[in-house]
Amino acid sequence: MKLSTKICLIVLAAYAAAAAFGEVQYRIAKFQDVTPTYNVVDATNRYEPPSAAHWCGTDNLGRDVALRLVQGTRIAFHVGIVTSLIAIPLGVFLGLLGGYFGGKVDSLVVWLCATVASMPGLLFVLAISLVVGQGLLGIYLGIGLTTWVGTCRTIRAEVMKHRDRAYVQAARMLGYSHLRIMFRHILPNVAHIILIQFSIRFPSAVSTEVFISFLGIGVQGEPSWGVMINNARLRLWQGVWWEMTFTTAAIFLLVLVFNHLADVLRDRLDPALRSER
Repeated sequence: MKLSTKICLIVLAAYAAAAAFGEVQYRIAKFQDVTPTYNVVDATNRYEPPSAAHWCGTDNLGRDVALRLVQGTRIAFHVGIVTSLIAIPLGVFLGLLGGYFGGKVDSLVVWLCATVASMPGLLFVLAISLVVGQGLLGIYLGIGLTTWVGTCRTIRAEVMKHRDRAYVQAARMLGYSHLRIMFRHILPNVAHIILIQFSIRFPSAVSTEVFISFLGIGVQGEPSWGVMINNARLRLWQGVWWEMTFTTAAIFLLVLVFNHLADVLRDRLDPALRSER
């Protein structure tokens, strides 16, 4: 394993630990029905620069930026994981149907992909979020129901390569049902695509959530990275640079790590690349 990959895994583990810590902190505060530490206002410590007491400084209300970054990580992992659990199974299922059956079923799948892909993605996400309501539920549905097309097309193309291979023909001769052939025989042979798609979709979903929250439509009352950037931009001219800097760095590093891991997974799991090597 390359050193860069090891570093990325260590950084990803640190993000996951921060998200887990933030989840525990959030649940405890909610269970006790008290204001979470990261939302406690302290007017005497407003605009404190980074120090031993506040590693990433404080914001305009005296709230600790480091604790709010941890909660932003929690929200980012929620968005990345939940939207993937919506989009990837939907894309895999439709891709399997279209690639395996072909004909009218495939035409319907292709039409659905073309229809969803032709819509302005961000506007579609915003529309769903506005209909469902502000908060994480709207973001989950908005991103999850609009980002399955890439997975569907990739799975469909791969299944079309497998449906006429010898092992599939043998399964048909043995009288296995179509569902069994698709999910027990073909799906394991295209499972590497699911891992690659997850590593690609995760940072994309996080970036979309940041932008939506920046516009004030996403998470409310919680320190999403988008909310933090929106608040910090108004105080840059006052010389309060730390909230914007640390939040932007956290987003950049997470996206960089996942993009690198996506390339590593593709190189290791893609059969075409393995055969070339």
